[in-house]
Amino acid sequence: MKSSIRIFSLLVASLWSAVLPANAQVNVTQEHNNLSRDGLYIDAAFTPSAAANLTRDLNFDGTISGNVYAQPLYIEGGPNGPMIIAVTESNNVYALNATTGTVIWQRTDIGPPVTSGLPCGNINPAGITGTPVVDLASRLLFFDALIDGATKKHFIYSLNVDTGNTNPGWPVDVNATATYNGITFTSLVQEERGGLALVNGIVYVAYSGYNGDCGMYHGWVVGVNINNPSSVMAWATTAIGGGIWGHGGVASDGTNMFVVTGNTFNTGGIWSGGEAIIRLQAGPIWSGQPTDYWAPTNWLNLDGGDTDLGGVSATVIDVPGATPSQLVLALGKDGNAYLVNRNNLGGITTPVAQANVGGINRGTSAVTYHTSQGAYFGFHYDAGAISAYKVTATNPPTIVSAWSMSQSGKGSPWVTTTDGTNNVIVWVAGVAGDQRVHGYDGDTGTVIYAGGGPNELMSGTRQWNTGMVARGRIYFGADNKVYAFMLPTGTPTPTPTATATATPTPTSTPTATPTSTPTASPTATATPTPTATPTATPTATPRPTPTARPHATPRPRPTPPPRPAAPQVKQIVISDLRLVSYEIAGSRELRAGDWVAHASRVLAVASSPSRTFSVRCNS
Repeated sequence: MKSSIRIFSLLVASLWSAVLPANAQVNVTQEHNNLSRDGLYIDAAFTPSAAANLTRDLNFDGTISGNVYAQPLYIEGGPNGPMIIAVTESNNVYALNATTGTVIWQRTDIGPPVTSGLPCGNINPAGITGTPVVDLASRLLFFDALIDGATKKHFIYSLNVDTGNTNPGWPVDVNATATYNGITFTSLVQEERGGLALVNGIVYVAYSGYNGDCGMYHGWVVGVNINNPSSVMAWATTAIGGGIWGHGGVASDGTNMFVVTGNTFNTGGIWSGGEAIIRLQAGPIWSGQPTDYWAPTNWLNLDGGDTDLGGVSATVIDVPGATPSQLVLALGKDGNAYLVNRNNLGGITTPVAQANVGGINRGTSAVTYHTSQGAYFGFHYDAGAISAYKVTATNPPTIVSAWSMSQSGKGSPWVTTTDGTNNVIVWVAGVAGDQRVHGYDGDTGTVIYAGGGPNELMSGTRQWNTGMVARGRIYFGADNKVYAFMLPTGTPTPTPTATATATPTPTSTPTATPTSTPTASPTATATPTPTATPTATPTATPRPTPTARPHATPRPRPTPPPRPAAPQVKQIVISDLRLVSYEIAGSRELRAGDWVAHASRVLAVASSPSRTFSVRCNS
């Protein structure tokens, strides 16, 4: 950049990570890359022309053991370089070399998964289902595992992400520690599907029932203090049912947590937590006030028809210019999309915006993104289509159809963009369908990548799952395999912009003693694999020191010119969960109307307490 603009990171509500420079590390530490669950990956390499020629990396091994419903994670600063974290229903955990796919470390001793004895369900074996989360500051990896035994139990684990060793004080026995208003947690009837969330030092895990709505289950959110795992708090629906089913699990704006619940039973017509968006404070703590829940006025009819509002996990979305602009999205099995003011959910009432978007939405995650055309959300529904809708910047906002394309399978989409708003591509894998990766233009739905050839066919992909993007690659987990897809040779080295995610900094490593340990207690040491370090792992070649230029008389800094006849207008980049402030020569913050960097004019600067926007001048 030839501009004199300096970039400063601002610390916003709840310790959002600062925006990273273009050549900084890239880490994918959670479901859909961000706490908002937007599914957005900023990677300069993913231009439409490059994405159209995506191929599978046949040299990437990726061999693991077990069925996979969880998104893989990417940790750049691993012991042998970048690594992929993958978990399976066999209760196995793997760290793979991100370039070769060989095993760096593995844990196969967590405990036996459950293969029989559940009252219902459609996942067998049942072990680790939800996407883990990593806290980079403390190098902690968290996941939930269902372990068989005389009593089947959920345990929340913490491992050292570099070694795989179990951290002191873990795992946490959820049966023994989770209670809410006299309700106790029973793993036999509780399934964990959604991604874990880490917000301000607390890891949150959401639970539903098993497929078939059997037993006296509840919708649960359990929170464990990562620095004191003996400190466990929980919230649950009062009525039976109200499961939290979506692949994204718990979403957050950095302060509050949001979940969407399903149908409840035998309520007597009294709303008791089901068919709702729930806002939780740290803990989790729920106030019970209308500001902290929203349910449609026909919630009782939805209950009666098993038409879960919580078909898709909650997604936080900002729409600059709209009133209200800070929203949360729910997509139900009734085929409707609902937008609600996340600062005041409103109780049992009409939503801020609602639209029938067709199809049955269940089990998946949605995406949100911004282009020069506005704010969008996208989703993949059971009827066999992937669709995007625009949210208008009006008072109130409205939901308008943007595009819809036929697409088989039951996967959750994800999004790439080269800089935050340009070259937006919506991706989805045809899991339980054609088992291929597909890419669509974010504004128009035009096919950019049609699935590739014979080599790009995957095998054993599972419903609801989603892909992950890092350093010019797409990774996707399937039965016994992590697949890696790469852009064509010659694509410039990707330098993702602002892919930082919210990673609260803990004060210490957990040392507390757990309440109980699982029947199949894990050993504290992971199994290292001698072949983990490839013999030909590429390393970055330092750039040569440039030859000094001849001394020249410094030119005076020109005064910003008046509006030229044809100014070169640069772009405003809006990037969820990130905030960048620009200063001109260190004097003041950039404002709308300023002239910077070769007659580049700022069109607008927007920010909010819990969301992030950046202004980019590509001079």
